[in-house]
Amino acid sequence: MYHRNAHFTYFVIIVLCLYCLSCSNSGNKDVTTEKQLVTNSNEMDKVTTDNIKEALVYALKNAGKLDDSITLKLIKTVDAFYKSKNYEPVWSTKATWKPLADSLFSFLENAELQGLFSNEYHNKNLQSLKKKLDSDSLNSMDAVLWSKADMMLTDGFMYATYHLKHGRLQADSLSLNKDSILAESFFASTLNKVLEKNQFTSVLNSIQPKHKGYWDLKSGIKRFLDSMDRKIYTYVTYPYKKGDTKDSTYFIKILQKRLGESNCIDFLNKLPDSLQLSNALKKYQKNKGLKADGKITTGLIKILNVNDAERFKRIAITLDKYKEMPEKMPEKYIWVNIPGYYLQVWDNDTLALESKVIVGKPETRTPLLTSKITDMVTFPTWTVPNSIIVKQYLPKLKNNSNYLSRLGLRLVNGKGETISGGSVNWTRYSKGIPYRVMQGSGNDNALGVYKFNFDNPYAVYLHDTNQRYLFKNASRALSHGCVRVQEWEKLAFYINRNDSLNLRQGDTLKYTTDSIKNWIAQKEMKRLVVKQQIPLYIRYFSCEGKGGKIKFFDDIYGEDKILREKYFDQK
Repeated sequence: MYHRNAHFTYFVIIVLCLYCLSCSNSGNKDVTTEKQLVTNSNEMDKVTTDNIKEALVYALKNAGKLDDSITLKLIKTVDAFYKSKNYEPVWSTKATWKPLADSLFSFLENAELQGLFSNEYHNKNLQSLKKKLDSDSLNSMDAVLWSKADMMLTDGFMYATYHLKHGRLQADSLSLNKDSILAESFFASTLNKVLEKNQFTSVLNSIQPKHKGYWDLKSGIKRFLDSMDRKIYTYVTYPYKKGDTKDSTYFIKILQKRLGESNCIDFLNKLPDSLQLSNALKKYQKNKGLKADGKITTGLIKILNVNDAERFKRIAITLDKYKEMPEKMPEKYIWVNIPGYYLQVWDNDTLALESKVIVGKPETRTPLLTSKITDMVTFPTWTVPNSIIVKQYLPKLKNNSNYLSRLGLRLVNGKGETISGGSVNWTRYSKGIPYRVMQGSGNDNALGVYKFNFDNPYAVYLHDTNQRYLFKNASRALSHGCVRVQEWEKLAFYINRNDSLNLRQGDTLKYTTDSIKNWIAQKEMKRLVVKQQIPLYIRYFSCEGKGGKIKFFDDIYGEDKILREKYFDQK
């Protein structure tokens, strides 16, 4: 009997100790996993308020985690917002959704229309919670579910507005800094505007870019989604990096899986040998109307990765690129889109001029930049960039010291004197030469008869070309980095008219459209200073909206591929 009583006493003591320990750790407890039923709906808001406050204390101590499946992305900002509201629920009252909550649920469910991915904003968990609260009377009395839904809606709203405003291409932006006062004020003010004005769509539209191209692209998303093939295909990363997790064996496994998804290989349980892989590739190539050579190339991998899910990511990337543009564009500016192979002149939201362009090859890319047209030159000379000298000319000069003269190029020393290539010991140089290589003006000059200068560190410019037949090509990544403009004359005349229309009192213009024509006819080299310097934007946008449809361009430099793999891989 004594032993039985002793065992019972020990058991009671252990239970009491565990109970006391749990009480002392209540501040670290996940309070969102317990039910908290409130039978009187009039008392729901008070209980939900207490629960939100306690849950946020827990989440702040646990890196935003509400439970094992839910993590608040902007926990500090969410906590600061609720603190300003005395932790009261903002999306429901007395166990009933507010109308704005319905708007937010719909927005998150259809986030693709904004170029967003709904799974980033708790949509799956929120839709599940909403179903529980709407369809089960017992669940509708659970303050824990109401508080959890409220916090996720707030966090989802804030994270979505961040992406609408700033995009996802700058993860280290100050606006996302956890301690940023700017971030907290932006999120809180945006949400308060929605709550106060009761205007969901107009407030969210107001924080997005004003750029016409942005809204043209967004207007085509619904049509794209309506016909979208939602089958998810395995993305093949190529070229792979030898030695890391994406080595050759891993690459073959991924490629095999992708070919299996297109029914081009019959087995996945073992690696194919070279013949089996080649046959599978040939089958895929034949199905796509390609040359069936069975070879792995960058072009073939690019085609394997072209599907509607990947196209949607390119839409999302392009929308985010607009968010990196100035909030307000100049009244007049020149826009060059590298993958689209075009130049546009915009004048007060009106397209004043459009021209085909030739841009840099993938190995000599046209740089992305923002500048202004400073001057123009008729019958320009061409000073060959050092990159071309090193890559193309030096190897030939070491075998033939007079190679430059065969190309109609001059070698010029520091004194401006033309010297013979035969007088130089070319074997001494590998990274550059202490001379300039120049081509005289004329119809055979690589710059053609007209050049547009703008400040930039890359030694590139807009210009005419002596290879005008290349504008007939559909793919025009053919230059050494400069942008060749088909309608150079129209661009020159537009800049001239803009200068003449905006002359200040007492100012004079030293050139007209007639003088430009005369100098070109007489093959005279003239430098024309541009008084009203027009801003120039050279950008890389691989899709655009036009007439309610979305047009995709080839990712010629693989720029979007890099962004996709860095920021959108798991989306």
